[in-house]
Amino acid sequence: MKTGEKYYLISCNVLWREFCYFGSLSQNTISFHFLKQGLHNTLDLLRTRLQEAIDAVPEDENYPAVLIGYGLCCNGVEGIIARNIPLVLMRGHDCITFLLGSKERYREIADKSPGTFWYSPGWIETAATPGKEHYEAMLRLYIEKYGDDNARYLMEMEQGWMKKYTTAAYLDMGFFDSVRYREHTRECAEWLGLSYEEITGSPQLIRNLLEGFWNNEDFLVVQPGERIVSSNDERVISAKSPGGEYIHK
Repeated sequence: MKTGEKYYLISCNVLWREFCYFGSLSQNTISFHFLKQGLHNTLDLLRTRLQEAIDAVPEDENYPAVLIGYGLCCNGVEGIIARNIPLVLMRGHDCITFLLGSKERYREIADKSPGTFWYSPGWIETAATPGKEHYEAMLRLYIEKYGDDNARYLMEMEQGWMKKYTTAAYLDMGFFDSVRYREHTRECAEWLGLSYEEITGSPQLIRNLLEGFWNNEDFLVVQPGERIVSSNDERVISAKSPGGEYIHK
């Protein structure tokens, strides 16, 4: 891949720190477009907003590719179409894969510690991560809407899904002062009754995406007219041709 390329990146805002930092170190010039965190909670909305952002990429800039900072995201990217510019995606189910550096490392940790809930700077900054602060904010909101007894019942139901977790893990990429993020995760772990761990991330996937080093094992390149689909195997994502034929990528 040539050096000095210009790429257009569309990503979930949860990864803004990582993409901006490693983008600043890249040999290439990156134009950033971050979409609101939480779109994956409504998959049709994620699909719509992402496709709109892709369709709005200015063609007169002659970008050789549009980089997509989303994984499969609960099938939220299924059906996304490459228009006149190829799309490049990292193979992974979600952003934690990207922060760990590979889908293989994600699977290794998930198999070893299946009850791990992940915290990262982006998640802490842009989402309501489980912990005392989130619990108290939601409780106040529910009390205002439904009264005290109903609010506490709703919170009990909402907290029930956390019972499957045993560990709160802070994913440290190591490129800025993360003391307050680690402390936040530690406090959440203590309040939730979970063990606390710090896991060192890897920028490998993110840097390779930005540098244009797109091997088939870790990346999917979707050519104009092709549509993103789930591969339902270890590759995670693949593509279909304009005619609907499955393309083995």
